[in-house]
Order: sequence, then C-alpha cells, then structure tokens
Amino acid sequence: MSDEVTLTVSPSLADVPQADWVALAGACRETGETPYNPFVSHAFLTSLEDSGCAVRESGWLGQHLLLRSSDGALLGAVPCYLKSHSQGEYVFDHGWADAFERAGGRYYPKLQVSIPFTPAAGPRLLVRKGAPQETVREALAEGIKTLTERLGISSAHVTFSTSDDIAALERAGFLLRTDQQFHFFNRDYHSYDDFLDTLASRKRKALKKERRTALENGVEIDWLTGRDLTEAVWDDFFEFYTDTGNRKWGRPYLNRRFFSLIGERMADDILLVMARRDGRFIAGAINFIGSDTLFGRNWGCIEHHPFLHFEVCYHQAIEFAIARGLRRVEAGAQGEHKLARGYEPITTRSAHFIPHPGLRRAVAQYLEMERQDVAEIHRVLQAHTPFRKG
Repeated sequence: MSDEVTLTVSPSLADVPQADWVALAGACRETGETPYNPFVSHAFLTSLEDSGCAVRESGWLGQHLLLRSSDGALLGAVPCYLKSHSQGEYVFDHGWADAFERAGGRYYPKLQVSIPFTPAAGPRLLVRKGAPQETVREALAEGIKTLTERLGISSAHVTFSTSDDIAALERAGFLLRTDQQFHFFNRDYHSYDDFLDTLASRKRKALKKERRTALENGVEIDWLTGRDLTEAVWDDFFEFYTDTGNRKWGRPYLNRRFFSLIGERMADDILLVMARRDGRFIAGAINFIGSDTLFGRNWGCIEHHPFLHFEVCYHQAIEFAIARGLRRVEAGAQGEHKLARGYEPITTRSAHFIPHPGLRRAVAQYLEMERQDVAEIHRVLQAHTPFRKG
C-alpha cells in the first residue's frame, strides 16, 4: 500500500460512521460482487457492543482495525477483539492455551478476528467496494500482525473466514486451520417436495414421518420477520434462548437488550421460526437473512416434543430458503445429525498468527494432522448424504 494510507485502532464501532461502514463489501445489502452478510453489518456489530454483550467487561475489548486513505476515506476494516478467554468462538484453542501456559507462557490476552458468538463464515478483511481488493487485504493482514506484536500478546486468530481472506492471510504467514459444518444447498428447487424428490426413498419417507410427528399435539409454525418482531415476541424467544443456554453452557452469551436492538436496527434481516400450541409460543429459532444465504443461529423451547427441534431449525429453514430463492442455509456449528436432513458437509477455515517460535511450531504440527483428519471425515460424510446416488 502507499505511504499515504493510515492504519488505526478503534475500541468501538460506534466511533465509525455507519455511512463509512456500509461502503465495505459484504456489509450492506446493496447489489455487488460480495454477497451481503448480516453479521458484518454495522447494525449487528454495534448491537453487540451497545447491549454490553461484546465489551471489555465480558472479555471482548474492541480493537477494530481501520485502514484509511489520505483523504480519510475508509478503505478497509477488520472487526477485532482483545480476548481474555476463549468462550463464544466455536474454533477451540483451549488445548493450545493450556499447553503454552504449562510451558511458562502467557496465552491470554489474545487477538480475535471474528463475529462474537457467531460460527458463520463471512468476510473478515473488509474492503471498500471499488478499492484494490488484494492490496487492501494484504495491508489488513499485515496490520493484524503488527497489532499483535505491538500489544505483546501470544497470537491472533481469524475465524470462519472466506477463501479470499484466507489466501491473503496465508501469504502473510498465518497458519491454516480447517473444520466441518453442514449446509443446505438450494439447487433451484421450487418447493420442499422438489428437494425431497432428490433423496433416496427410505430417507424421504423418514423425513416426511419426522415432520408429521413434530407437528402432532396441535403444534403450528409461524414465520416472523420485519414488523412481526414485537417486544412481546422477543420476550418469548428470549425465554427459549436462555433455557437452552443455561442447560448447554452455563450462561447465555446474549442478553435481552441485544434482541431489542437488532429488532430495531435490522428487523428485515431476521427470521424467527416460532412454534405455537394452545395459543402460545412454545419454541423458536432465530435466523439471519443474507442476500443469498439463510444463517441459522439460536434455538430454544419451553415444551419438548419429538423432532420439534429438527422441524423448527432445519426443515423450516429449508422451506424458507426455497420460498425466498436463497442459495444456501448455514445451520451453525457442528451437528452430524443435520446430514440426514439434507445438509451437506462443507469445510470451514480459520487462520492463526503465532509469533512465538516454539508455540508456532507445535501448533503448525498439530494443524497439519488435524487438516488430514478433517479431510478424511469430510470424505466419509460426503459418501453418506441422503441423496439418491447418481
């Protein structure tokens, strides 16, 4: 990059004008080469900060990198956080931290380039539309390294990133890590039945039976978006979300104010799939709507019915994606049970910068073996999709 650009660090995206941020590729719904990703939008990221979910007190201190031209225009940005722990990331490095600290090192704090509490792939090295893409990405990658070294911290981690970002990060010396998720691909289906017709007969019958069972006992499904997202609806959903959070990981990461804020700022980008019985909501799942992808996130319930989780989270997401003409459903982290429901294995990627020679060498050796394991698991899973052979 030219000497006329400057790279600065901001502790909060509230300091960045929304008009500057939406000029970044992928950060707004305007038509462009990069699909809109709601999680890198100004509305989503500032809601995490303004609600107190991703702030210093919760272990997410903003260190957002901003690359500006000589006239002050925002050329690129990286959502960064100085982390005092490894919770809410979904790319697990607890073993690295434990080994480094047992050897006398200090793993925390570390730099995390990610969307807090969100295991969804998307751009992390954000580049203004019309700017030289590769050049800006390279400058941002070097900026992450410089910030890591100036802070004197153990490492920087760029998680759930895109192939373009990963290529720039690998050229800058970051280590590559892979993992597995399950996504549904809409192959120009006109209806859910069109999708079912692509499955093997036994699998098709099983899913039809599963869906019938889920809606027994008078259960009905509503799709809520936009103006449907009232505070009363958020109250119900938050009860479901906290029940699941308390049972699964001890405390939910997101608070009630966060849901009010995204309801105010990005309601048209949100789909709540809500299950209703006897005149009240009993379960729900929140999804975010991109330009070509439906991103499934959190689920919860106050009544337990067989297969209701699968209906609300997976089958309804497929139906909505087909109805909206979306190309893909990303159903969140992990979950091989998604395979039988038409979701296919895909490989996710992250990149890691580790200055300490000993830690870098140990992690590099581990990642080489892990990538081989992920590739082998992918081959096995791909052979067991429910689709008709040939």
